[in-house]
Amino acid sequence: MIGSSLVIPFLPLYIEQLGVKEVARIAQWSGLVYSATFMLSAFVSPIWGRLADKHGRKLMLLRASLGMAVIMTLIGLVQNVYQLFFLRLLMGAVNGYIPAAITLVATQAPKEHSGWALGTLSTGSVAGTLIGPLIGGTLSEIIGLHHVFFVTGGFMLLSFLVSLLFVREEFVKPTRTDLTNKEVFKLIKHPKVLVAMFLTTFMIQFANMSIEPIVTIYVNQLAQNMGHVAIVSGAVVSVAGLSNILAAPWLGRLSDQYGARKILMVCLFLAAMVFIPQAFVHNLWQLMGLRFLLGLTMAGMLPSVNSLIKRSVPQSVTGRVFGYNQSAQFLGNIAGPNLGGQMAAYFGIQYVFISTSALLFLNAGWVYITGKKTLEHP
Repeated sequence: MIGSSLVIPFLPLYIEQLGVKEVARIAQWSGLVYSATFMLSAFVSPIWGRLADKHGRKLMLLRASLGMAVIMTLIGLVQNVYQLFFLRLLMGAVNGYIPAAITLVATQAPKEHSGWALGTLSTGSVAGTLIGPLIGGTLSEIIGLHHVFFVTGGFMLLSFLVSLLFVREEFVKPTRTDLTNKEVFKLIKHPKVLVAMFLTTFMIQFANMSIEPIVTIYVNQLAQNMGHVAIVSGAVVSVAGLSNILAAPWLGRLSDQYGARKILMVCLFLAAMVFIPQAFVHNLWQLMGLRFLLGLTMAGMLPSVNSLIKRSVPQSVTGRVFGYNQSAQFLGNIAGPNLGGQMAAYFGIQYVFISTSALLFLNAGWVYITGKKTLEHP
């Protein structure tokens, strides 16, 4: 996650350096380039999930990390925004390290501790997200934007080596590996509720990612040309990660104790509340404070969804089902930045925060209605 998040603070600056000058166009291209990786990922995730169930999750970790190491290095050599978009799109075809890691933990951890295990995994993921923007923002001013991608490729290669040498998996190959999608859903007790979780994942990611690619632009407006925008943007992005690290294991234990559905609903509602005042801040300190609170609420969302899914499906098809859920997450990653970028370009960044809040309120109600009887804590 350090490698993946290194580029977040300066992606709009990189696009500008590649020849896009107008602020509105930078916002639009930021959304497109940011979401390009997830376009193909949304379609290939179930395929990688199926292969993970058939051949093991560790193999998927190695495939994804090595592929991303090569592509990240190539991104540092691009000459225009179209090449950047193409390589980000290609990355989506080989992406999938985090989904494979989630499936690995979900299948290896005891069922009664799945919330804590997935919450702890989320802590590691968010820790990388926290450190990455700070490193990326600093390195971009020291060694230049292009060279940061070479560093990112190095982090991806390191991830490959760590996975190769230290990850252990007790993999039991299922008796059948050629199940159709229809047969997979027949093995699930409440398939309609599972689909509801997929939609919830989509809405969470749509809301969460709608603002990410335009944070740098918002910071620049609030900073009033104070300089070092990349570093400041990295700090604004990272502060939510810091609070997420603090909250994720605690919320994971609460999920095991009181039920993942309850934690999910509360976090969705509180996040919706926190998004509203972000549209009306007057300085960076206010924005950073609200982003810190947002990280606390976000910490319980996707781990709770993953825990609910893990408890709802047989282990033999866990990889496939998590692949479906990752497709929903990637679709949210596509729609969020694109619509967020377009809305910011035509109506202003403030409207993005308000619409995001509305979606989260709807999501909380959706979880309450669809899972009232079938997603209670066992």
